[in-house]
Amino acid sequence: MTDIKVNQIIRFLNTSEDLYHHLVFLVGESGSGKTFLLRETSNYFKTSIINVNLSVSKALLDLTPKQRSLKVPEILSGIIEDASSPAILDNLEILFDNDIKQDPFRLLQHLSRRYTILASWNGSVENGRLVYAKPGHPEFREYNPEDIQLICLD
Repeated sequence: MTDIKVNQIIRFLNTSEDLYHHLVFLVGESGSGKTFLLRETSNYFKTSIINVNLSVSKALLDLTPKQRSLKVPEILSGIIEDASSPAILDNLEILFDNDIKQDPFRLLQHLSRRYTILASWNGSVENGRLVYAKPGHPEFREYNPEDIQLICLD
């Protein structure tokens, strides 16, 4: 099963080059095996996994709250630009923090026009919609995942 999913991820990443957005989301709840699959994929491509929470939070430490919300896209773009392709992103939770005022889906979608990105999505697909958190939660988000590729683990 793991080999099948890794092969599917590799195939999706390779075919994403032909799409407008070079973005693949690996979708599943906590504990569904996303990080393991990211590791296997990073081994295949001989690249590393970017811990977005750690990388972005380090870059935000010396900034004011207003600067943080303005600089996050630039910071994440720089982190991805310095990575090997495809950029493999894990632990995206900081992008959903309401204090930094970002739209994580749109941010990654925008960056994927320049970079091939595989990102873990700690959520689910419900009725064709990409969901993060539960309705009523302050970080709840719901998106129409058009023009990107999804691999669901649930």
